[in-house]
Amino acid sequence: MNFLWDEYSDQPHILKREDKKILRKDSGYSFLKLLLLNIILFPLLFLKFLIFRNIKSSDSIDDNSFYSLCVNLDKGGIQYELVEELGVNSLQIRVFLNDMQNINKYVDFVKGFGDDKKILITIIQNREHITNKELLQKDIKIIFEKFNGICSEFQIGNAINRIKWEFVSMEEYLEFFKNIQDIRNEFFPKIKLIGSSVIDFEYHFTIRTLFHGYKIHFDKLASLLYVDRRGSPYNTQYKIFDLKNKIDFLRTIVNTSNKCEDEIYITETNWPLSNTAPYAPTSELECVNEDDYTKYMLEYYDITKQTRKVSRVYWHQLIAPGYGLVDNRDDKIRKTKAFYAFKKMIQDAK
Repeated sequence: MNFLWDEYSDQPHILKREDKKILRKDSGYSFLKLLLLNIILFPLLFLKFLIFRNIKSSDSIDDNSFYSLCVNLDKGGIQYELVEELGVNSLQIRVFLNDMQNINKYVDFVKGFGDDKKILITIIQNREHITNKELLQKDIKIIFEKFNGICSEFQIGNAINRIKWEFVSMEEYLEFFKNIQDIRNEFFPKIKLIGSSVIDFEYHFTIRTLFHGYKIHFDKLASLLYVDRRGSPYNTQYKIFDLKNKIDFLRTIVNTSNKCEDEIYITETNWPLSNTAPYAPTSELECVNEDDYTKYMLEYYDITKQTRKVSRVYWHQLIAPGYGLVDNRDDKIRKTKAFYAFKKMIQDAK
């Protein structure tokens, strides 16, 4: 089956319904376990959240890392200059398992940002590596070796609850993580592995990845916590879950599990921009103008920081006409209003 990439929005194309059915035909038992687990745990975790959500966290937040940013190899070397202008200290870079022939280019790209940056490498899965344990472990060992001494944190997988990203079930993801963890444990014990990389407010998947019998452990919890379909992050979903409550509930889940250390990274969030099709990752209905984009971005960081329950928020991303801080259409670099607001936000925090 072909999983086609949309170069405009930097994500896979949506799969046809019949293709999804084919992929899921042998996953009924996995989805049954997901359902039964959440029937038992979700109400208990929700009740715990209601009881403890207003208790203030005493966690300290490192301003130099909190304001984080995603950058991409394919967006070019202009990003070095833009990152320095923004004053960003913490970066996330995707490495695609289906692009192993270019691994040295990824390493050189990371090195180009200098040795004063905190780098999070996100390992982007593909179907071949999900289903072939030996291939996965061989290539992961290569990646860890190549980045040895350059960075020590790796996010394992991306948007694992979206079948277009090639995981069919949470069991597949847990096995995928375990295979990588085995390589880490044997050869690279100082590396930190971050999961489970669930996208959006779909915490039933997060619960499944944090309550199980697998011998795996996340050194930190990654969440791709988008709230763009609600408009402002102050707006609610299901009448109660604004951004603050979504974070509080996520922290409750993490605190209750013994499969993860008590630290959260939000590794992706943004808003899609109006009149940027086909670059926008959603329909025009969900898109916002650049003024609202800037306003919502600032609100998102402010709300999250005040909870003191999230260590880093990675804005996705620096250059992307449909949702980034910089528009590079027609081979021109246009810094948006949000670019300068992001810069000022970092300056004010110092």
